[in-house]
Amino acid sequence: MAKVLLGMSGGLDSSVAAALLREEGHDVIGMTIKTYNYSDVGVRPAKDTSCCSLDGINDARRVAAKLGIPHYVTDMTEEFGREIIDYFTDTYLAGQTPNPCVKCNREIKWAAMLRKADALGCEFIATGHYAKLRPLTPTLFPKGERENRIVISRAADSAKDQTYALWAVRQEHLRRTMFPLQNYTKAESREIARKYGLSVANKQESYEICFVTDNDYRRFLRDQLIHHPPAPSSFRGRGVGPGDFVLAGETVGKHDGVPFYTVGQRKGLGLSIPSHPEPLYVTGLDVLNNRVLLGDDDELFANELTANSVNLIKYDSLPKEGMRITAKIRYKDEGAGAVVWPIAEGRVRVLFDEMRRAITPGQSVVFYEGDDLVGGGIIE
Repeated sequence: MAKVLLGMSGGLDSSVAAALLREEGHDVIGMTIKTYNYSDVGVRPAKDTSCCSLDGINDARRVAAKLGIPHYVTDMTEEFGREIIDYFTDTYLAGQTPNPCVKCNREIKWAAMLRKADALGCEFIATGHYAKLRPLTPTLFPKGERENRIVISRAADSAKDQTYALWAVRQEHLRRTMFPLQNYTKAESREIARKYGLSVANKQESYEICFVTDNDYRRFLRDQLIHHPPAPSSFRGRGVGPGDFVLAGETVGKHDGVPFYTVGQRKGLGLSIPSHPEPLYVTGLDVLNNRVLLGDDDELFANELTANSVNLIKYDSLPKEGMRITAKIRYKDEGAGAVVWPIAEGRVRVLFDEMRRAITPGQSVVFYEGDDLVGGGIIE
């Protein structure tokens, strides 16, 4: 049995992970990361169910006490603000759509937990993610090459699979990681919580971004720009105010600011153009000229993309001639057949078998080989 540091958000999944690790005989220590202050993010709801909230910290503490395990809270508000909140704001200001959970997993959760694990003498860290881990079969590699790689695979519960958000985690971190829920469904996890009498057994999930506590990212961006006003000449000063909606090269109205729109958006445009009765969609964002480009639905389709910041999980490189994969371009995407090629260090080109709708810069493209996670990158 091992000494394990478990990330506890105060939700159902990490609480059940704690119970399962204890049941298996591991020496478990709970850790909750405090990532933001309500005074910094603008709104505190009556009941905040998001991870890392004050309510979550208190729920995690109660579960740890119930299971008889130590519990620590680590304050990372400064690092989280710099690495995640600033990234989130700047990505929208750049006319792209961020994936803060992907970046948080890599830069905050795994990095912080491993530092704490080393300080406490823990061999492993664990989380409540629904995903599978296994060592890669050595025979898949030439003799002596990378025989100790760890593979992430889709979870037993396909409806709760979280591999899409894990593509950026480093191999050296995966070698010290455990996913206690990898063979369980969400329904089974809830039953385990009831069996142990955990206070979170009936706690509902939160789907909003944790630090956007009212699920209104436009309100959040406005508050951030008020409290941290950009210099007019700075990058942050571009495309914040009202500008032109442009359809087929012609100005057809005024928008509220480029950061408040995303590719594929239809609702909330506030436009009525009698000469164009068909629904209009955001087809592009011109940050430098503060324009939101509009078009018909068929203009949203494309069959290729490029991506940067690529991290590979299953293999340490991609074949120059390309590799057949299934690629997902958003969390709820079912995936589609494609070929991926390396085009430069940390960059790839993905060519889909069929046209895909609303490929969105800033989002993650994630590659699979069967159920195995090959890797992913940020769509350019």
